[in-house]
Amino acid sequence: MDTWSTTSVQAAERVSAFLWKVYGWMALGLGLTAFVAFAVAGSPEIQRALLGNQLVFFALIIAELGLVLVISARATQMAPPVATGLFALYSALNGVTLSVILLAYTGESVATTFVVTAGMFGALALYGTTTKRSLAGVGQFVFMGLIGVILASIVGMFWHSDALQFLISVAGVIVFTGLTAYDAQRLRVMALALPAGQDGGYAIVGALSLYLDFINLFLMLLRFTGRRE
Repeated sequence: MDTWSTTSVQAAERVSAFLWKVYGWMALGLGLTAFVAFAVAGSPEIQRALLGNQLVFFALIIAELGLVLVISARATQMAPPVATGLFALYSALNGVTLSVILLAYTGESVATTFVVTAGMFGALALYGTTTKRSLAGVGQFVFMGLIGVILASIVGMFWHSDALQFLISVAGVIVFTGLTAYDAQRLRVMALALPAGQDGGYAIVGALSLYLDFINLFLMLLRFTGRRE
């Protein structure tokens, strides 16, 4: 085997090992979120505390946003156990806030939407990982779309319009569909650039990106396919 072939094999193995870590942590995060969400949804006392006091609910949302910012900005500089712990904490807190979703929709529609989301996510991630076409342009487009969705969602909190909510849902599905493929490709490129043995924190950052893509795609699809209780 010549030097070029050996280098190619080593690069492929490095990418594969990194992506296994990323998707493994992402899957664990989703599993923790689901477990906490179902546990909280099944506890009337906790639900009363969440729904009866908006300050508690908004405090959880702010804590989640803070954790996302900290993990995204600092995880690569943290010890891997610390970064992992923060990601697990975020996943658990997200499960608490998402438990409200389980109460608003039927269990069957939540499960169906989850399966549909998993199928879409898997296909998009596979495409992003394997395609030779650069998705940098897609990334710029969907990032601008993400800003639009966030701003529209803020407006929607104060102006209740079915038409606006429908547009937000459509735009959200498009945005997070593109982000999933783009992030999958970005992580493959990242794996090739990382020094050997120094990918712990980066794997957590990558897992968080894909976790957010999955959760938000799930929530946007649930607006279309979910049946309310």
